[in-house]
Amino acid sequence: MTEDPEPEQQQQQITINERLRDDELRAVLSKLETDKDKEVFGLVCKKWLYLQSTERKKLCARAGPHMLKKMAARFTRLKDLDLSQSASRSFYPGVTDSDLSVIASGFTGLCVLKLRDCKGITDAGMAAIGSGLSSLQSLDVSYCRKLTDKGLSAVTEGCHDLKRLHVAGCRFVTNKLLESLSKNCHNLEELGLQGCINITDTGLTALANGCKHIKHLDVNKCTNVGDLGISTAAEACSTSLKTLKLLDCYKLGDKSIFTVADLCKNLETLIIGGCRDLSSDSIKSLGASTRSLRILRMDWCLNVSDASLSCILSQCTSLEVLDIGCCEEVTDAAFAGLGNGNEGSGLGLKVLKISNCQKITVLGISMVLKACRSLEYLDVRSCPLVTKAGCDEAGLRFPESCKVNYTGSLVEPDVLT
Repeated sequence: MTEDPEPEQQQQQITINERLRDDELRAVLSKLETDKDKEVFGLVCKKWLYLQSTERKKLCARAGPHMLKKMAARFTRLKDLDLSQSASRSFYPGVTDSDLSVIASGFTGLCVLKLRDCKGITDAGMAAIGSGLSSLQSLDVSYCRKLTDKGLSAVTEGCHDLKRLHVAGCRFVTNKLLESLSKNCHNLEELGLQGCINITDTGLTALANGCKHIKHLDVNKCTNVGDLGISTAAEACSTSLKTLKLLDCYKLGDKSIFTVADLCKNLETLIIGGCRDLSSDSIKSLGASTRSLRILRMDWCLNVSDASLSCILSQCTSLEVLDIGCCEEVTDAAFAGLGNGNEGSGLGLKVLKISNCQKITVLGISMVLKACRSLEYLDVRSCPLVTKAGCDEAGLRFPESCKVNYTGSLVEPDVLT
């Protein structure tokens, strides 16, 4: 007599959703490492899509208040929301204060909020964020040009865990914001102030009184910042500071650079391009003291000499990116010590920009190539003594992956960040 196969068939018809509880399916989802794999998980069925949605931590979107409310109901564990707009295109009406009010009430667990180039938002929207998102740790409102100290200070007063704040291009920002940060956000690690021309030494001094753990400080094009502010900030954050950007801060002199070289032993990125009054001695001090430097940009530092550059190349053994464009006093002699038995000299250099260095010749480039076998990009635009024909004639052999820019456009995107 044949056995009845019906129980076995019934058992085979039981689905995985009947076998696994929601918490077990979430455990499976948590094991997936890439965003692509997590998206595929959500394509299995509606239930898995729902679970994938509720577990989603990061989202990039463009939506109005009505859609944001739906998203808040669906993505209940969201931590990172990016509503940044395109810098070159306008999406009318774009992100508004009404959107920020929905975010403040609907995404209360949010830690990261990006609103870059959202030019329609005002202080009222920032006030909503400050009152509703107490867990916020990172805010980027760069080029949100209507914002002032009032709205941004409301964020600092309500979000005491704030670690990263970027307000590049917000020209109404003044020292009052830095005073508020110093008072309320003692764990601040990253501050981007590029182009905030109303920031002065007074503001940076106030910042240093309360924020002593800053790792990344960007005051590029803050043209009213001088030695006092930078020296005070460098001293207060000497052990934590890894990135310091001072592009076109033309009021800076040697004092701030000596302070940075003497105290900031963990500094990895230093941008001092356009700081024309720095002496060769202060540049040399960087080589003698800041051994951890990986990126150094000092284009248009007119007093860079062969001796100071040689010191940088021989002693900053971690250096990977160097820009000495328009340092017109530099000659081949600066590279003479490379590869002559000084252990590690320049061997890790990947990017070298020497555009408009009138005195450097093919001989200097040959010295660089001999020592820097990992070179990936060489910029020799407007160097009259370094041409492709001259390099070919001298038999120079560049690394296979190295791009050499002899005649590229002067407005090309900068390799350095």
